[in-house]
Amino acid sequence: MRFVPSSCLKPGMVTGKNLYGLNNELMLAAGQKLTNVEILRINYLKFQGIYIEDKLSEDIEVEDIIDASLKNKAVKSIKDVFEQTKDGRPSKDCHLKETIEKIIDEIWVKPDVIYNMIDLKVFDDYTYYHSVNVFVLSVIIGISLGLKKDDLYNLGLGAILHDIGKVFIPKEIIYKNGKLTQEEFEIMKSHSEKGCMYLRKNWNVTMESTVGVLTHHEKYNGTGYPYKLKSDKIPEYGKIIAVSDVYDALISDRPYRKAIIPSEAMEYIMGGSGIYFDYEIVSAFFKKVMPFPVGTTVKLSNGLTGIVAENYSSNGLRPKIKIISENETESDCQFNDVYYDLYKDRSLLNVTIVKSLSM
Repeated sequence: MRFVPSSCLKPGMVTGKNLYGLNNELMLAAGQKLTNVEILRINYLKFQGIYIEDKLSEDIEVEDIIDASLKNKAVKSIKDVFEQTKDGRPSKDCHLKETIEKIIDEIWVKPDVIYNMIDLKVFDDYTYYHSVNVFVLSVIIGISLGLKKDDLYNLGLGAILHDIGKVFIPKEIIYKNGKLTQEEFEIMKSHSEKGCMYLRKNWNVTMESTVGVLTHHEKYNGTGYPYKLKSDKIPEYGKIIAVSDVYDALISDRPYRKAIIPSEAMEYIMGGSGIYFDYEIVSAFFKKVMPFPVGTTVKLSNGLTGIVAENYSSNGLRPKIKIISENETESDCQFNDVYYDLYKDRSLLNVTIVKSLSM
């Protein structure tokens, strides 16, 4: 299985995973052949790409971090919470809390779990997919830091609700296709405080969870908001959610910019360590999130092209790669099952990944 950008999809390609469209409805089933109509739908909904099965990648398995149906429940639950809050109705949070518990239970039994795939999200439902992704990333970072299960639940609840305050921000600011004015930015910045106050008033949540919502835009050097807290003055949950939030936002298409590839997003996080982000949190993040997810196509420094087949948490920059071609065109692809293990094969120390070709 491999990830193919939407712009490179062709009729006859076979889907490798179920693809869900608006309202989490099944759009394409795994094993279905693409037609021109379906490719148009995929591009219309602004998917960055999809996973496909073919001879090039038939021996490469891309594992979901959590069960797809469980993730869809989480997306639906957080969407319901946002819509109920927006309409001024009492939010029925029991389903969301139950789903959070189930997801944490699923991740908890996988101590070696890593974030190792590209998320397939509908552009128009970005807010809800983003909330769930930030939750999953935060829990994985929490596991890397050695947090207890109860702490993971409180962290996860704050993470999945970190943007609930945006319900109280005017839509024309939220969805503006361009840079915000200073006045608009000041209004936008109030969402963390509004979200925190809303949860304290309407939800039965711990102080740690609400403080995570309140402080997820604070920066390590004191230039964040709302209180310009510095280094150890920023609560742990806020620091964890900050890294998860920025990473998932960077690898997602937004109205004002295109997504960047995971490796570039991770480079940004690394560059911000000790400036915007806490070094310990960034270090835990890098142990669990892979810059070149399994199934992505990469270019090597020796001119060869390959598909990432396996990652190593101890060195995400040196995955195992299935070589498929001497260049970037599929017409020259070979099927001789040659693998380069950049981590374990000492003869390949001078070979590096120079480019990701999957975005």
